[in-house]
Amino acid sequence: MLERFYPDYEAESAYEIDYQGLYRKGYRGIIFDIDNTLVPHGAPADERAVALFSHLHELGYATLLLSNNKEPRVKSFAGQVNSPYRHKAGKPGREGYLKAMERMGTDPSNTLFVGDQLFTDVWGARKLGITSYLTRPIHPREEIQIVLKRKLERIVLYFYHKKIADGK
Repeated sequence: MLERFYPDYEAESAYEIDYQGLYRKGYRGIIFDIDNTLVPHGAPADERAVALFSHLHELGYATLLLSNNKEPRVKSFAGQVNSPYRHKAGKPGREGYLKAMERMGTDPSNTLFVGDQLFTDVWGARKLGITSYLTRPIHPREEIQIVLKRKLERIVLYFYHKKIADGK
């Protein structure tokens, strides 16, 4: 039952994923969460985020920011990294992910999702068969509802790591 929340992969940071290698494997679109995945919660795009998106676009990736946040926050960040977006996306619901792929011209077989939360980001991607990367949160300061979810995430990740260690 917990498997529905398991990421396909884990990464310390969105900035440490081998996007070039994944492109060679056939991936063409990347859906990103913003807050605590690319920058601390509520922060504008920094030089690292701008450079990452520039690099991804140079490689040939289509990108899209998928956020449950309000439009002013998402639109501003999207403008800074030159990426389309969907705000109030309703993650982990399927519609936001479907619209993201439609906009990028991709499908689950050639799309990646990168985010920091199991119960929204990863679960939503898994519902559609999108390869998911769970990143560590960038900053410890989070809204109370996320702090509570993190406690539950630790339980799921314990069993996920146990499964990996057991070779299952």
